[in-house]
Amino acid sequence: MQDYKHSVLLDEGKCTGCTTCLKHCPTEAIRIKDGHAVINAERCIDCGECIRNCPHKAKKAVCGKLADMERFKWKIALPAPTLYGQFDNLEDIDYVIDGLKKIGFDDVYEVAKAAELVTAYTRLYLKTEGVKKPAISSACPVVVRLISLRFPSLCDHIIHMLPPMEVAARLAKERAKKEHPELADSDIGVCFISPCPSKASYAKNGFADYKSYVDVVVPISDVYFSLIGKMRKDEDVPDCTETGRIGIGWARSGGEATAIFNSDYLAADGIENVIRVLDQVETGNIPPLEFIELNACTSGCVGGVLTIQNPFIAKARLQSIRRYLPVSQNKPEDGATDYIPDSYLFEKLPEYSPISKLGATIAESMRMMADIQKLKSELPGIDCGACGAPTCKAFAEDIVKHLACPEECPIRRAGGTGGKE
Repeated sequence: MQDYKHSVLLDEGKCTGCTTCLKHCPTEAIRIKDGHAVINAERCIDCGECIRNCPHKAKKAVCGKLADMERFKWKIALPAPTLYGQFDNLEDIDYVIDGLKKIGFDDVYEVAKAAELVTAYTRLYLKTEGVKKPAISSACPVVVRLISLRFPSLCDHIIHMLPPMEVAARLAKERAKKEHPELADSDIGVCFISPCPSKASYAKNGFADYKSYVDVVVPISDVYFSLIGKMRKDEDVPDCTETGRIGIGWARSGGEATAIFNSDYLAADGIENVIRVLDQVETGNIPPLEFIELNACTSGCVGGVLTIQNPFIAKARLQSIRRYLPVSQNKPEDGATDYIPDSYLFEKLPEYSPISKLGATIAESMRMMADIQKLKSELPGIDCGACGAPTCKAFAEDIVKHLACPEECPIRRAGGTGGKE
């Protein structure tokens, strides 16, 4: 099993054990122990819901800093399309690209440009014989990890296409080496400007044996304040954007799905809605579909916890920017219109232990499940969180796994009745 490096961590000094994060974690990865939250690293998917909802700011994203790029001779910025929606009255993306160069980057490679290439190859992927339908987008790292941990039966539905961030990083380094052959690989640094912590986790972990081309991931919220003083509208900036409406559209929910020009698709955003859709796909309770786009954050990447702007305002701003752009400025490389180059695909998903797995054998798992059901029937059934677990069922599971004691339920300890009396 892969040793997963997380980007969502707990600041224990700020945690009061209030249980807010407990109730919002989609994989029940959090427990309250000794008066503060404890995150189960094997269950955490770095979705950032605990960061979003913690009233005490005790959960934090651990990303890189712009200063981390100083070790490289040639510094390349990869701005996520979401970045463009953070600025008020921005009509020209060129101001953002010019601003990134002013704060110290030698080159800028737009992730939106790579998104248009990924879109073109996704259309081809969906036409490939043997692809399991509905095909599920692999663009959101949270969704990929969620499926691996909670819906392992759907892993075969995940499209084995690298996300635009990764494609952009590879192409950016290739361009730098072509234009500056004197540079060694170690001289070139790529910095992704991210809307969410899951992208930082992706850069740290890669996909199974695949190593990411991204060297540093910094939050949009950090870069925003460096940029705002450099983007002066009274100055003329060169025309340098290489993206169109399709690439910019990836920042919002539905942008990827509508770009494949296929009417048999579904797009859902927000982690709870994502889980509902995956539940229905797993049970077969869903109409025939070709493609499913899932975004863990509300409204898509514009709703990431590392952004500055309200996601709905950011969506409106991006919509305004897209009006002045062509549909797309990028086509498959070297005329590759009938096949997908290997450099756009990953071979296999990382292997994780499904969180629904209880015992080492089927017999042991069935016995443990029976014990959990019996214990659950003896608990109050009000899911109050006072025991430190999110639900009575989760608490019963903890007891069976010897991670908790029945006496930790204060209602049971006080002589309260079970849920089925």
